[in-house]
Amino acid sequence: MTISLIHFNPETGTAASITATGGVSVGGYVNHSWRGLGGCATQGLFTNPWYAEKAKQLLGEGLNCREVIERLKSEDAGFEQRQCLVMDRNGNADAINGGENIPYIGAVVFQHIAVAGNMLESERVLQRFAESFVLATCANAEQVLAGSAAPCYCEGYESSLPEALILALEAALEAGGDKRGTYSASLRVESMTQAPVDIRVDWSDDSLIADMRKVLGHVRGDSFQQFLAQLPNR
Repeated sequence: MTISLIHFNPETGTAASITATGGVSVGGYVNHSWRGLGGCATQGLFTNPWYAEKAKQLLGEGLNCREVIERLKSEDAGFEQRQCLVMDRNGNADAINGGENIPYIGAVVFQHIAVAGNMLESERVLQRFAESFVLATCANAEQVLAGSAAPCYCEGYESSLPEALILALEAALEAGGDKRGTYSASLRVESMTQAPVDIRVDWSDDSLIADMRKVLGHVRGDSFQQFLAQLPNR
């Protein structure tokens, strides 16, 4: 199993993502966030790690998410073994959910927010993943979840995006998560004005969420924040 969430705010250019899997070192392969451009999660029965590089190139050329997905499929004879979620600079998303993946496989897409997963206990895992993130970040969460409105974000929500991402992942795992267990996770936040936040737990036997929060706690700590404050903001 791999499960991923991608978020992109067209107004600010901030891109964010989180992913988790039943294997090791998920952050080295799956979730990609590109400030001002969009994002991608490439996973599946046999992940195609080259999807992200191609998706970034095509998004940079101005293709939308659906066009990117169709190009990826057209250039990969094994796309039925893949799952790939792409979000463009308008906050729209599309996905490959290859038929040779292990069920449950699917994606849930809202404006600016999308989740995808495979080898899951049920669709409820994806629903809880998306719901938790929307509730943590949107002032109009009910309308967003109903599909009747674009997100209206809570004031200053981007400053707590890592916490919201981990909370959403926790909700998804509590709803079922990986049939085998979940052992590695990765999150990334890229804004137009600050250094990226990049947190990875490459292996955790039984405390993945706690370990993610532990690393984030060090990132939020005074010494690291003082270091970040000295970095160029562009």
